[in-house]
Amino acid sequence: MVRKRKRKRLMRRGERPQLPSRANERWSMDFTSDQLGDGRRFRTFNVVDDFTRECLAIEVGRSLVGSHLAEVLDSVGKRRGYPEAIVCDKGPEFIGHALEQWAYDRRVALRFIQPGKPVQNCFVESFNGKFRDECLNEHWFTSMTDARRIIEEWRCDYNQVREHSSLGGLTPVEFAKRAMETAENALRLPPFPQHLPLQSTNKIPVGP
Repeated sequence: MVRKRKRKRLMRRGERPQLPSRANERWSMDFTSDQLGDGRRFRTFNVVDDFTRECLAIEVGRSLVGSHLAEVLDSVGKRRGYPEAIVCDKGPEFIGHALEQWAYDRRVALRFIQPGKPVQNCFVESFNGKFRDECLNEHWFTSMTDARRIIEEWRCDYNQVREHSSLGGLTPVEFAKRAMETAENALRLPPFPQHLPLQSTNKIPVGP
C-alpha cells in the first residue's frame, strides 16, 4: 500500500551558506520522522556531504540519542574521513554532551544554525524533502526491520543511480569520484618554475 502526503514547503529564511569546495569540508545533519503501519512512530537521522550531495547515513530508530548519533558519525568518519565541520540545528540531541565530546575529540566544528532560519541548513533540508517525497511517502512500513531495509535501498539508489541536475547530471558517487580524480591530477602537475629568465620585449637602442 502506498501513502500519499503533502510535502511541506521549505521556508526561505536566513542566508544560504556558501557551497563547499571539496568533499568532507562540511556535512549537514537533521532528523525526519514517520510511522509504521501499526501507528508506532520512528525517526531517521540523516547525514549529507554538502559538496558531493552524498547521503552518508540514514539511521532509523525509535530513540536516537546523542551517543547513538556519535556512533553513526564515527562509522562514517572511519570509512571516508571526518569532516571539518557539521551544520545542524540546536536540537537537544545535537547540543548534548555526547556529541559535543565527540566533535571535540575529532576536531570537528559543530556549526549551529540560527532559530527560524532553515535555509542555513539548506543542503540537508533539500535532501529531507526528496527523502520524504520519494521514500517515506511512497511506502507502508510493516516493521522497523522493513523500514530499515527499504530506506537503505533508497539511500543506495539516491547515491549511485539518481542523477542530480546540481551535479551536472552526475550521481553523487560519480561526482565525488570525478572530484577526487581532479584533485589527484592537480597534485601530479609539475611545480611552476619559480625562477624564469626575464625576457624583455623592449629593444635596446644601439649607438652610432
